[in-house]
Amino acid sequence: MSRSHPSILFVCLGNICRSPLAEGVCLYELERLGLSGRVRVDSCGTGGWHAGEAPDPRSVAIAREHGVDISGQLARQLRSHDYRDFQFLVGMDSDNYRTLVARKPAGSSAQLVRFMSLLGDDPTPDVPDPYYGPGDGFMTVWGLLRSGMGPLIERVMTADP
Repeated sequence: MSRSHPSILFVCLGNICRSPLAEGVCLYELERLGLSGRVRVDSCGTGGWHAGEAPDPRSVAIAREHGVDISGQLARQLRSHDYRDFQFLVGMDSDNYRTLVARKPAGSSAQLVRFMSLLGDDPTPDVPDPYYGPGDGFMTVWGLLRSGMGPLIERVMTADP
């Protein structure tokens, strides 16, 4: 599949916490902005140990609290053709970003983005992984994703294909 529309792939470690939430927030914001169907959105993990699994129940719950349903998503692992199929690959943290850079095939025109760089002078470089943290970590992730999604969508909509 080649890129015919703007496209975003959100990438975290296992594709059960942060990147599924990012996918849900992005689709929610695109709908809110009247851009539904104009941007292809997906998520994946750099690791494949959760492939085929639904998002973490805590991610599903925090999304549901905000009117977003991510329960139908299934985790998958990053594939080499994702660099061809997606215009933007967005790493949720510095480690995921470094993995994206290291795995990028020669000649790929995909743009690699560290999500928190969209927030400008935010002091933290990473969307924190809430998997092992306290219960409010999922709310923190939700808030960061909401804050950075507008700048990402603007960047995607104004980028050259």
